[in-house]
This record gives sequence, structure tokens and C-alpha cells, in this order.
Amino acid sequence: MKPIESKYYLYVSGVCLLLIAGIFYYYFFSSFSTSETMQYVYIDDDDTVDSVYAKLNPIAADHSIKGFRTLVRYSGYDKNIRSGRYAIAPGEKVFTTFRHIKNGMQTSLNLTIPESRTMNRLAGTLSKRLMLDSVTIARALTDSAFCAKYGYDTATIASAFIPNTYDIYWNVSMDKLMARIQQEHKKFWNTERMAKAKAIGMTPLQISTLASIIDEETANTAEKPMIAGMYINRLKTDMPLQADPTIKFAWQDFTLRRIYHKLLEIDSPYNTYKNTGLPPGPIKIASIAGIDAVLNYTDHDYLYMCAKEDFSGTHNFARTYGKKKKNAAKYVKALNERNIK
Repeated sequence: MKPIESKYYLYVSGVCLLLIAGIFYYYFFSSFSTSETMQYVYIDDDDTVDSVYAKLNPIAADHSIKGFRTLVRYSGYDKNIRSGRYAIAPGEKVFTTFRHIKNGMQTSLNLTIPESRTMNRLAGTLSKRLMLDSVTIARALTDSAFCAKYGYDTATIASAFIPNTYDIYWNVSMDKLMARIQQEHKKFWNTERMAKAKAIGMTPLQISTLASIIDEETANTAEKPMIAGMYINRLKTDMPLQADPTIKFAWQDFTLRRIYHKLLEIDSPYNTYKNTGLPPGPIKIASIAGIDAVLNYTDHDYLYMCAKEDFSGTHNFARTYGKKKKNAAKYVKALNERNIK
């Protein structure tokens, strides 16, 4: 072969190699996403490879999807689709996106446990952030066998939840979710808190139950230790708590503004006007502020309280029933003046 022809073939070969490398780069190592912000793709248990493509299409460039499809074709991904929440960063390569999704390298999320009044409400909130649907969550948390696996019953399961924000995977199962909840519960009830609970003769469940009532009595964090002290005084003297929030819970009517005498006749273990001691379990997921208010309650000799007539959300406290009646009369008068039924 002549030197000129040899150089020509080398030149053509080089151009071809560069062209192949360019095509290879274009389809597999260029940016997958067309967005300039982080994008998230949620792949469910029942997704097929076609539905995965449908979820990727809105954020991917046309050539990126073609490259992704090619990688799927030669990898067997369509036979082993992994659920999860996958983050796709701006500039992330097609091959990197494919590798993350194929290998189940999902991104966790921050899940905030809300101070829900019922397990159904909790289920509705959690289902908006997790792959689990609300029916599955609610059914588990109201199932005695499921609750028993973790040392609770359907009345006490609310005390397992500490309203914090947790790092967790979107496709977590109910069992793994509860394992994480228990882990956080144990972490929260550290040596210091357990020592304080023991000092006042209460268990974490009892603390959470009382805290849930206090949370419903007021949103004023500064006043919560005062209310805790009052209820603890009642518990010590075997006096009924007479907590209006427990009546709302017993009726499952949280819209009640006034608790009339007829409402106090309900036959329920949550009726703290008829029954002494604490109800069977929390009437909501207690706040951390509520729990700490009980653990650090204000030591005083008040036995009664009534909402202030200025509707500030705080209370007038009293040592005697007579003083309590006077405070109640002022509050009822304010209710009537505002036509609150």
C-alpha cells in the first residue's frame, strides 16, 4: 500500500472513531435531564418499563431516552424494575441515571410525622409522602395484631410516634416504617427523659397520653407545664381529669366549641368526667413540647382551670371549686356574647 493511501485510511479510520465516540457520548454520557433543577422520578411496584419511560419522558431529552432505551435493551432491566424515588440532577449523565434506576440507588426523603388526632388522619398525611397508600397505613395502625407486634394496641399506638422529621425511603414498607418509628421512639426516650418519667411515677405511654390532652387544651407552649401540674395534682388525688378534649375524642367530633352537659353522658373510656385516671391512650400524637411539659411540669396546688374570657388560648387557674365557677361564668358569658354555640 502506498504511503499516501495508508495515511488516507488512517485519517478516515480516525474520523470514524471520533464519530463513533461522539455518538456514544451523545447518547450515553451527555446530560439526561433538560431541567436546570433537581428532578424526582417515582417508580411504583406495579410499574412496567413502558410506564417508567412515560415518567422519564417529560424531563429527558429525546436522545437521552433513546440512549436509556438502548441500555435497557441490553441489560434486562425490564425484567427487574425496582421501585423507589430517584433524584436526577442537572447535568447527570444518561448512563448514571440508568445505573441509579437499574440498581435501585434511590434518594431518601424527609418525612415529618404530624401531630394527628386519629390514625386515619395520620395515614392520609403519610400516604402523600410515601408509596404506601392511606388505606394500607390506616388498616395496619387500626389492626390489633399489627400493633401487638410492636408492643402496642390500637388505643396506644399513637404513643409510638414522635413528631419529628425522619430521613426515610419513599418505598418503605409498613414493617420497616414501624421499625424506624420504634428506633426514633427509643432515641427520644433517652436516659434523661426516662429518669424524669420515673421520678413522677409515670410511663412513656402515660406521659404521652397526658401530653396529648394538654396539647388539645392549649397551643401556648409556655402554659403547658402549668396545665400539666394541674392534671398531675388531680391524678394524685384520684380526681377525674374532666378534660374537655377527651369528650371531643370520645364523640370523634373535633369541631365542638362548647361542651354541654348532655355530651358528658357518653359511655366511653375516654370520658374523663365519668372515669378517673388517664384514658386508655393518647387522643392525638403528642407534641414534643407537650411531652416535655409533663416531664418538667410546674409544681403548684391548682386543681381547676378554665379558658380565659379573652379567647387568648390561655387559662385562669383556681385552687377552689368556687373560684373555678366564677372563672367559668366569665367564660360562658363571653361565649354567649359572641354567639358561640
